[in-house]
Amino acid sequence: MPKSATAKPADRHRTPATPRHYAVIGAGIAGVACARTLRQAGHKVTLFERNEAPGGRMASADTAFGRFDSGAQYFTVRDPRFALALEATPGLCKRWSANLVRVLDAHGRVAEAALPSLEAHWVAQPGMDALVAHWAAPLGDSLVTGTQVTQIEPDALDPQRWQLRTAGADDSQHVYSGFDAVLLAVPPSRTRALLGDGKLSATLSRKIEPVRIAPCWTLMIAFPQANQPTMSHLGPQWNAARSTHHRVAWLARESSKPGRDPIERWTLQASAAWSQEHLRDTPSRVEAKLLRAFAEITGIHATPAHAQALCWNEAQTQVPLGQTHLWDAKARIGVAGDWCTGHRVEDAFLSGLSLALAVI
Repeated sequence: MPKSATAKPADRHRTPATPRHYAVIGAGIAGVACARTLRQAGHKVTLFERNEAPGGRMASADTAFGRFDSGAQYFTVRDPRFALALEATPGLCKRWSANLVRVLDAHGRVAEAALPSLEAHWVAQPGMDALVAHWAAPLGDSLVTGTQVTQIEPDALDPQRWQLRTAGADDSQHVYSGFDAVLLAVPPSRTRALLGDGKLSATLSRKIEPVRIAPCWTLMIAFPQANQPTMSHLGPQWNAARSTHHRVAWLARESSKPGRDPIERWTLQASAAWSQEHLRDTPSRVEAKLLRAFAEITGIHATPAHAQALCWNEAQTQVPLGQTHLWDAKARIGVAGDWCTGHRVEDAFLSGLSLALAVI
């Protein structure tokens, strides 16, 4: 992990003059970074996540053939604050020395190798979600999973505070109350919905309105037949490619990442334009189309033993917010996410950190 000699650790153990109770919605890396920072500053935090585990788009999918990084494929480190946070997790993240190429035509012919990267590519082990899970672990019972926040409204007993209506398993409903502020670390569409289309904060809704994020269809496939003594892998010699194929933007051999199962596995991410065009297609239809594209690019025509397509409705930022976070002090509502400044893992971390520091 890169050294961060110039980084200055935050004052993590100060006791605030008036401890407050914050609700943080969304346990991706932005939400977890925000919640941890507030907790370390002495405040009470309840972190809500609609899925059964934290991770957000740093998700990993477990299958009978090994794990797939179904969201973010790797991360880079540019900011010393991010580097400092990663130094607290020794051994969890490893450098991925991917043999990266650029596919320059629809037939998968490589006209030139990718330019040498000056940045290291890092992955968490055994999947990208491991980093978020590790950072979320100290929150303990303050992390409420399998619970979707459906509405933010004034506290019935104290209108100066907020309460959250939630939905859980088996249509269960619950109200959590007594929050001094609510911080949203979810995609823009959900943020807009929770803000009541401007009813809770016209200022935040107006600033978020121009943000645009493209969808991304993802295909995960496995070829256990490649794991034979006389065959190290199928297809090309490269392990990752940025593609200009009209359907596929990115391919990665999952088994080439450190700490992964050896079974030959690939993850494809479709281009933003193609994903938008086929947003309403069924997973089976997308699977068939992306498998054909995969064969054209890699030359692998074998039938995979496992194939799964999923769609991230909001994946890659096209028009960012343009600032690290938003905080409406009057409404006591804040907003964070990678889409505030970009779509990188580090963007998400810095956004969550910045929001927490703004409200402490």
